[in-house]
Amino acid sequence: MSKISIQDMELYYGDFQAIKGISMEIPENKITAFIGPSGCGKSTVIKSLNRMNDLVEGCRITGNILLDGVDIYKEMDPIVLRKRVGMVFQKPNPFPMSVYDNIAFGPRTHGVKNKAQLDEIVERSLRQAAIWDEVKDRLKKSALGLSGGQQQRLCIARAMAVEPEVLLMDEPTSALDPISTNKIEELASDLKKDFTIVMVTHNMQQAARISDKTAFFLLGDVIEYNDTDELFSNPQDKRTEDYITGRFG
Repeated sequence: MSKISIQDMELYYGDFQAIKGISMEIPENKITAFIGPSGCGKSTVIKSLNRMNDLVEGCRITGNILLDGVDIYKEMDPIVLRKRVGMVFQKPNPFPMSVYDNIAFGPRTHGVKNKAQLDEIVERSLRQAAIWDEVKDRLKKSALGLSGGQQQRLCIARAMAVEPEVLLMDEPTSALDPISTNKIEELASDLKKDFTIVMVTHNMQQAARISDKTAFFLLGDVIEYNDTDELFSNPQDKRTEDYITGRFG
């Protein structure tokens, strides 16, 4: 079952065409990885999935992007969309407030005021992000005091606190050390039973290790999209093969 359906999507910044008529079905409760060299359109597409590109002047999108069959640009309020589709960025970006308030921020914005309920959401989200045991004694301390890897898991917990259905991760481990990277990968693999995950990664080994499906982007186009094992072991396009064997990129 497709969670997200991208149909003939083109994206322009002013006169420049950044994405050239791509179509893909993103399956539910799986990890889909976007790989490809810098500037090939991976992050542009992932940001379109929760309309982050609305904030970019001169950005125009044609075609359709459907979430559970509903067009997110024509038939969905962006606030509703961003509750259903959470985002984790490349650099950990905790708010300059306590660990607790970082997690409670989203639910409060959506009207949850009851302290017992907030306590429960904070604990559940931190447990889901596999960081509860590390922070449960410092919930009232600033999130900025955590290590980079902890901050990134906190940001994942913050995204999950509003109970999204989809989690977008834009190179979530590129700023982290190998041990933290491993923790985030394990976490993503664990979370797909509850969430649909779309991840942009520069790290092909990461895509091969944890994703179910992989899309190879080049110059604003999806060159190949297939089950990850198949794409890496038996690429159908010479350009995919050249990229994954390190001949370019």
